[in-house]
Amino acid sequence: MKKLLLAFFLLTCTLFGVEIAGKNIADKTNELLLNGAGIRDKYFLDMYIGALYLKTKQSDATKIINENSEMSMKLHILSSLITSEKMESSTQEGFEKALNGDTTSLKKEIEEFISVFKEEIKIDDVYDLVYTPNVGVDIYKNTNYKKTIKGLEFKKVLFGIWLGKEPVQESLKKRMLGL
Repeated sequence: MKKLLLAFFLLTCTLFGVEIAGKNIADKTNELLLNGAGIRDKYFLDMYIGALYLKTKQSDATKIINENSEMSMKLHILSSLITSEKMESSTQEGFEKALNGDTTSLKKEIEEFISVFKEEIKIDDVYDLVYTPNVGVDIYKNTNYKKTIKGLEFKKVLFGIWLGKEPVQESLKKRMLGL
């Protein structure tokens, strides 16, 4: 029931918010506030919008990564250049950076997470990565529940892909932190 309610909130909360790249980004989702959002670009092309939602706004990336409280991240696909294969490989690369090259400690969780991207990815697909303490990260694609990856350690590494010391893109990190 909780997952159904969350899917409903994820869908209905997109009615209000900020506009980025012509897409409406909700300023609130399931009791969480939009902390910041920006565009991941590559070679001057807009790839996706990344949005971070927290209980209270903050700009300390380390604190956000390590915090054991409800939070979520939204990835809104903007480019047809993002294919399943490219998303799988770039996400694997992100985990490797976040774990300083040694992914063995979370190998099973990483493989489970990356498996979500095996389905075809299209423009306007939206992935919601929702962390709940003592549960894990629930993954939704276009408001449809896909799976849960358990553990705070996994959440730390996952959010570290965008907010860590070697983020996927520094300017996106700053925007997500509201800077």
